[in-house]
Amino acid sequence: MKEKKIYLAGHKGMVGSAILKKITESNYNNIVTRTFEELNLLRQNEVERFFKEERPDIVIIAAAKVGGIVANNTYRADFIYENLMIESNLIHTAFENKVEKLIFLGSSCIYPKLAPQPLKEEYLLTDSLEFTNEPYAIAKIAGIKLCENYYRQYGCNFYSVMPTNLYGPNDNFNLQTSHVLPALIRKFHEATLRQAQGTDEKGLLSEVEVWGSGTPKREFLFVEDLAEAILFLLENINAKDLYENGISHINIGTGEDLTIAELADVIKNITGYKGKIKYNSTKPDGTPRKLMDVTRINNLGWKHKTSLDDGIRKSYKWFLENFVQLKTN
Repeated sequence: MKEKKIYLAGHKGMVGSAILKKITESNYNNIVTRTFEELNLLRQNEVERFFKEERPDIVIIAAAKVGGIVANNTYRADFIYENLMIESNLIHTAFENKVEKLIFLGSSCIYPKLAPQPLKEEYLLTDSLEFTNEPYAIAKIAGIKLCENYYRQYGCNFYSVMPTNLYGPNDNFNLQTSHVLPALIRKFHEATLRQAQGTDEKGLLSEVEVWGSGTPKREFLFVEDLAEAILFLLENINAKDLYENGISHINIGTGEDLTIAELADVIKNITGYKGKIKYNSTKPDGTPRKLMDVTRINNLGWKHKTSLDDGIRKSYKWFLENFVQLKTN
């Protein structure tokens, strides 16, 4: 297995960089990567040329256009178009070039907005999606079904994994496009700086604004734990293990969640912020709850290792050492 050539799509992102680090540490040395400038995954001819030249044995698709609730709801056409093109080009070209194994990474937003909790793999396509991220979710569902039906028609060893909300090193801390956890890390950090400096521009010293009511519940997985799960699945699980057992993908998560208000309190304590938190209920909450049922992957032998508190501390450390320094240099 370790001599196989692996093409990791999306190696520069938070997820891809964590997977690259993990498989390299595990002595997979025949790894092929390309930046967007080197290979535009939206262009079928470029993807086809790359596969013919490199002939990868294994493909891991971590490449995607991603963002938080604002980005998903604002750039709706971009999210559905770009994600459909990336996965379609990669999955079909992998089939054409007889790739031995392909793992496609999706997202927990594929599940219906009001699905029973925790979210079992069988709940896919049983009801309506959350409107704010519907285009992204539809694109990811299409990727799941591409993998499934290339298996059913051609016997391809292609399958999908559905991570819960991810965070960690190389996260996106842009307040306009980030997910809730990195956005809160940045907001609380900047509020601590205002406190330390004694500045109070626009009366912001005494409070941090959190979007929504604070009541929705979310599950968070440290990205390095996800990378371990991908390595575990790569080495132990094949497509038939999912499809012949009645599911089209497998969940990856912690099986634990908390409210956004509780998350804000955790980050407040870790960053040392001493002020107030204001919840802006005019902003959308999104899905009320998204807790993954991780029974299947736990029974196969994988379980997350990093607690939320430890993971946020590691993320905040990375933020201070990388994002903050990059902004000030």
